[in-house]
Amino acid sequence: MQDSDIASPAQQQRALWLSTFAFTVCFAVWTIFSIIGIQVKQDLGLNETAFGLLIATPILTGSLTRLFLGIWAEQYGGRRVLTLVMLAAAVATWALTWAHTYRQFMLAALFVGLAGGSFSVGVAYVSKWFPPGRQGTALGIFGAGNVGAAVTKLLAPMVMVAAGWAMVAKVWAVGLAVVAVLFYLLGQDDPSLAQRRRTGARPMSFREQMQPLKNIQVWRFSLYYFFVFGGFVSLALWLPHYLTGAYGLDVRTAGLVAAAYSIPASLFRIVGGWLSDRFGARVVMYWTFGVSSLCTFLLSYPDTHYVVRGIDGDIGFDLAIGLVPFTVLVFVLGFFMSLGKAAVYKHIPVYYPAHVGAVGGVVGMIGGLGGFLLPIAFGAMNDLTGVWTSCFMLLFVVVAAALAWMHYAIRRMERAHFPQIGRETDLPEIIDAAVAAQVPVGTRR
Repeated sequence: MQDSDIASPAQQQRALWLSTFAFTVCFAVWTIFSIIGIQVKQDLGLNETAFGLLIATPILTGSLTRLFLGIWAEQYGGRRVLTLVMLAAAVATWALTWAHTYRQFMLAALFVGLAGGSFSVGVAYVSKWFPPGRQGTALGIFGAGNVGAAVTKLLAPMVMVAAGWAMVAKVWAVGLAVVAVLFYLLGQDDPSLAQRRRTGARPMSFREQMQPLKNIQVWRFSLYYFFVFGGFVSLALWLPHYLTGAYGLDVRTAGLVAAAYSIPASLFRIVGGWLSDRFGARVVMYWTFGVSSLCTFLLSYPDTHYVVRGIDGDIGFDLAIGLVPFTVLVFVLGFFMSLGKAAVYKHIPVYYPAHVGAVGGVVGMIGGLGGFLLPIAFGAMNDLTGVWTSCFMLLFVVVAAALAWMHYAIRRMERAHFPQIGRETDLPEIIDAAVAAQVPVGTRR
């Protein structure tokens, strides 16, 4: 019997929506440097690489802790673990107001990153409440808490302009602490934990939880998530800075435009979960990687001035992506990334139902590391190339690699299950003609 079978619909909905709200607030805190980092960069006189490292540091902590937090959620219950994570992150966020040097900001940012570890706790917690046929939709709704990044982009600039970046840290810290208390008081322990307590069963050991990580499939899922989630987080952090530099926007306007990326990249994760339940996660992943490849390729094109030697002299013209086309492209990119995020996590409870915490934790960890490494790479590439669109060039390489590996793996699995696929390489019409002529297809060239 599934753990979710002993939970009522009301209990399922309460667990889902409380978790989603808590994750939204956690994500808003996790990406706080996307806005306050702009002012900190000016105050400290940081270069692009140092700025990229600063805004990515919380992502590092949130990524590295996901594996352990996911396992602890399986062992001790998501309600308890998530509450402690939020309280610790709230203290660290308030501590930002005491920082004055780059090192102090980096130290505080490390602990702010604990808010990002809430994802693997929530996945382990929410998946326990729902049967397999509904887990894709449920986890898609929970994952829509990524919209917290848009909350920060929309609200933090107004608070920062009115009262300074320190007030943003204080408000976000208090909000997270309040949500932590509400989550603990209003939430319930997941059914599997309650059942273990009734029967006296011991939780699965750490070593047993780690067993699936020897499968290459887990690491393939991790690469997918490196792009769809790591790429999302990195752009959520980078876009306000990109827009102020590449298009000369002020921080308020940059936050609004960047929200056009963050909102669809978060809310449509619900649609991705539903589509994965209905049509299969594999189909959704093909659409995600295909469209994302096209979008990142177009966004990679730098502003260019061309001179053509014409009949009557040189003809000059400029080729560039304006702000409106840029906004449309990042909206589309965010939409398909959101579908992919849900599709990746649809795989995990299906393939590894007893190891959701560990597998979900390592996939989330690698995805989060993408959110840490990519902003640093964006800053370094800006310093090295001097081209703003170099960040999208890198993302194109990543998504192209993920698409190629996924297609190769799927074709290999198809050949393993249907060996005749490897032999039938001619067109169907030629195969039919060969059969009619009683000529072995394998002898035809």
